[in-house]
Amino acid sequence: MIEVNGLVVSVGDRTLVNGVGFTLPAGKTLALVGASGSGKTTTALALLGEHPAGARVTGRITVAGHKVAPGRPPPPGTIAYIPQHPSAVLNPVLRIGTVLRQIAARHSGSVGDALRRARLPGDRDFLRRFPHQLSGGQQQRLVLAQALLAGPSVIVADEPTTGQDAVTRAEVAAELSSLGVAVVLLSHDLDLVRELADHVVVLRHGRVVESGPAVLDAPRDVYVRALVTAQPRTARTRMKPRPLLEIAGLSTEVLRDVTFDVALGERLVVAGRSGSGKTTLARCVAGLHPWTSGSVRLAGRPLPRSPRRRGRADFARVQYVFQDARASFVPWRSVVDQVARTAVRLRELAAPAARAEALATLASLGLDHDTARRRPGALSGGELQRAALARALLAHPDVLICDEITSGLDPVTQSEVLDLLTGLGLTLIVISHDLPVAARIADRVAVVHEGRLVEHGPADRVLRHPSHPVTRALTGGSSHAL
Repeated sequence: MIEVNGLVVSVGDRTLVNGVGFTLPAGKTLALVGASGSGKTTTALALLGEHPAGARVTGRITVAGHKVAPGRPPPPGTIAYIPQHPSAVLNPVLRIGTVLRQIAARHSGSVGDALRRARLPGDRDFLRRFPHQLSGGQQQRLVLAQALLAGPSVIVADEPTTGQDAVTRAEVAAELSSLGVAVVLLSHDLDLVRELADHVVVLRHGRVVESGPAVLDAPRDVYVRALVTAQPRTARTRMKPRPLLEIAGLSTEVLRDVTFDVALGERLVVAGRSGSGKTTLARCVAGLHPWTSGSVRLAGRPLPRSPRRRGRADFARVQYVFQDARASFVPWRSVVDQVARTAVRLRELAAPAARAEALATLASLGLDHDTARRRPGALSGGELQRAALARALLAHPDVLICDEITSGLDPVTQSEVLDLLTGLGLTLIVISHDLPVAARIADRVAVVHEGRLVEHGPADRVLRHPSHPVTRALTGGSSHAL
């Protein structure tokens, strides 16, 4: 999602940033760490095409497939910036609802959806308030809600927990971890960095002194060790993961009173024999099949029972990757055009921007531009599965459903696809009859038999100590093979 190579920013005879480089995949979090004046903010603002007055800038920056330079920022809505002091960017004379509706009209966003994702109320009383009537934490969440209305691919969060109490810090951490977009985090709060960051870049005097996934736990550089020593670990207040998807009493001609929920960022494997109802369950959630009774709620909002009543936003939030990837592509159009079409139809993105984002997403999944421009018949089964994933990701979904997508793949390709799934950072529902797949990627496992949920719980317990005969049969009667 982001590539920075050899970034140098100078003002007069001072070099603020000197040769900084890093990459950030979609859905991951990268933290920029360092003392004040280390170059964190200058580096982060360069991602938006912004620089200090009179600055000389060299190097290469790409954000979501768009080259960024002074005077050439990413297209509107690509990247959002959440400043350290939110009150500085909130309009003090306009009511909250007025500003949110103005932004939503410009970007075709949903005010209610943005408020829910930012953990703010959406009632009339709240929307009639002015920003000064909110707490500091609420103001920060309001800036986040405004940013989410534009559907950004990247969010830059500058010191989001500075001056916050322990509970508010925990809420901010939960919010950032649940966004499902790439996040660049600037922070002095090393505990927050440990909790959220997939990759850490430590800056000193504008240079990268150390970078990697476990920099703060095993620092090699003397300066990094000093940073870690100066801020000892503290006990953190952690927020319990809230359910993102809630299914209650779901029944169809096949399903019988199925109830469970899926937390933000959780990977759930729904297992069962052929004909057990697991695919029907998944299709109900995705809006591809109606149900007769029960409910499906996403982020607290009921989803329509009938597929005909679901709008673009509903379909975008829950995306479905089919078992037969080849059959899901038309043979006469290029792969990149079909992938880009998702962003055009479900996010109303302009065609050139959608194509650029499609190429960037396909590249992040291992499909280069030449491969992406081919027709589906010229790609292997594994390549088409990656393309199908990219197509779903361009909707910016909250939930990704993958239906037997490793079936029929050779062991090496199957392993590659599973690695891709675990690296996405999304809430996943994986439909599979193959419990070794579940053992590899699942946080929890739900077993369906004859339309009923017969076992459900943490993956380790369900797979190693199954209580239901069907689960034991699916594991081959023994957990040792898993």
